[in-house]
Amino acid sequence: MHKNLIAGQWYAGCGVRENINPSDIHDTVGLYAQASRDDTLMAICAAQRAQPQWAARTPQQRADALDFIGNQLLLQRESLGHLLAREEGKVLAEGIGEVTRAGQIFKFFAAEALRIRGEHLASLRPGIEVDIRRHPVGVVGIITPWNFPIAIPAWKIAPALAYGNSVVFKPADLVPGSAWALADIINRAGLPDGTFNLLMGRGSVVGQTMAEAAQVNAISFTGSVETGRVLMQTAGARFAKLQLEMGGKNPLIIMADANLDQAVECAVQGAYYSTGQRCTASSRLIVDKAIYPTFTAALIERLKHLRVGHALHADSQIGPVADAAQLEQNLDYIAIGRHEGARLAHGGERLERETTGHFMSPALFVDASAEMRIAREEIFGPVACAIPADHYEHALALANDSPFGLSAGICTTSLKHATHFKQHMQSGMVMVNTPTAGVDYHVPFGGCKGSSHGSREQGSYAAEFFTTVKTAYTQA
Repeated sequence: MHKNLIAGQWYAGCGVRENINPSDIHDTVGLYAQASRDDTLMAICAAQRAQPQWAARTPQQRADALDFIGNQLLLQRESLGHLLAREEGKVLAEGIGEVTRAGQIFKFFAAEALRIRGEHLASLRPGIEVDIRRHPVGVVGIITPWNFPIAIPAWKIAPALAYGNSVVFKPADLVPGSAWALADIINRAGLPDGTFNLLMGRGSVVGQTMAEAAQVNAISFTGSVETGRVLMQTAGARFAKLQLEMGGKNPLIIMADANLDQAVECAVQGAYYSTGQRCTASSRLIVDKAIYPTFTAALIERLKHLRVGHALHADSQIGPVADAAQLEQNLDYIAIGRHEGARLAHGGERLERETTGHFMSPALFVDASAEMRIAREEIFGPVACAIPADHYEHALALANDSPFGLSAGICTTSLKHATHFKQHMQSGMVMVNTPTAGVDYHVPFGGCKGSSHGSREQGSYAAEFFTTVKTAYTQA
C-alpha cells in the first residue's frame, strides 16, 4: 500500500482507496492510504515546524533541491507518463508530455529561487533608506484536481518551495498515483522533514481541516466553483491567503476570414483532446454565420476520424473519461442539450472497446444558443456546442456573455479583429489562431470573473501569492 508522507515518514492513514484504470476498470493501479483529520493536523504541525528551517536555507540550496526534483521527473518521464495515463486516462503521449512539463516547471523555479527580487529606494525624507523584500508566507496548503495530476501539483509546489514555504499537499482523491510518485521524488531531495507533506484522502476531511487550521497561512486550490466557495467561506473567514482556479466555459470565435483548416484544428485540439477534461477547453464554438455550415461540416468530418480508445494503445488519440460519475454527468448534459433544442450533430454516445472502460464519442451540438445550459455550464468532457454569430461584434458579445473568464480564442486573418479581441475579451488569457487549451509555464496563468480569485499562477508572477512583501525603513 502507498502511504501518506508526514514529517519525512510514511503513514498508513485511516483507510485505503483502490485506484482504478478508467481504460480498464478491471485493472487496479494500486492501493493508496486515506488520511484522517488527525493525520492532517499532524502534517500541518510538521510543516509549521519545518518552514523556518527551509526558509533559512540559502537560495542555492533551495535551487539545488528543486533542480534535483526536476531532473528526476525528466529521467522518469516514460514510466511516470505511463502511470499517469493508466490512472487518469490521458493518452500515453499526453501523459509523458505532462510529466515532462512538470520537470521543466521544477527546473524553472529552481532558477527563480536564485533571483528573488527586492528593491532599494530613497525615502521622501532625508537620511532614510527604504528596502522592500519578499518573505515566504509560511505554511501553504495545496489542493489539486484530477485532470492534470502531476503538472498542476508541480506548478503550485515548485514555487511554494522556491520561495521558502513549507507545503501540505492534498491531491485529488481520484488520482493518488501520480501524486505519490511526485512525493517520493520530493522526499529524496534533501528537504528538512516536514517541509513537504502528502495527504491523500477526501476533500471533506483533509481539505476541510486545512481550510480550518489557523497554522495554514495560504491555500492554493484548483477545482470546482462549489469547493472554491467553501474555501472562501472557511479559510477566507480567518483571513488566509487564497488562490482559487475554478474552471471556465471558454469560447473560440471563428470568423469568416479564418483559415478553415487551422480553425477546425484549433477547435478539435481545444475542445476534445485530453477528452475535453481541461479547464481551458473551448466548449463554445462561436461561428460567423457566413461560414457556419462550412465550418460545422468540416468539423464533423474531422471528428469522424478521431480514434477513441485505451489510453495506453499507440493509435488512441482520445482516452476514456476519468471515471463513471464523470461519464454519467457528460451523458446527462447530452440529454439536457437535446431537451433544450440544440441538435446533436455528432457523437455523445457511450462506446464499447476491447476493455471495459469509460469511453465516450466526442460530441458536437449545432444550432445552440447562448442561453442554453450546455453553453453556460462547464461540462468537463468531450462536448462542445456551435453557436452562430451575425458578425464580429455579435460574436464578441456572445463570448463575453459568461460567468467565467479563463481562456478565449479567435481564428481570424484580420489584424483589426485580433487586436480588438485581445483588448476587449473578458478573460485572463486570449489566443489568436491557436487552441484555447495549451499554455506556457513561464508566463501568468489565470482568469477573471468566476474562473479565478487571487493572484496569478506560474512564471515570475507566482511570487505574488507565495511571498509577502515587507517594507523596511532605515535611518542612517
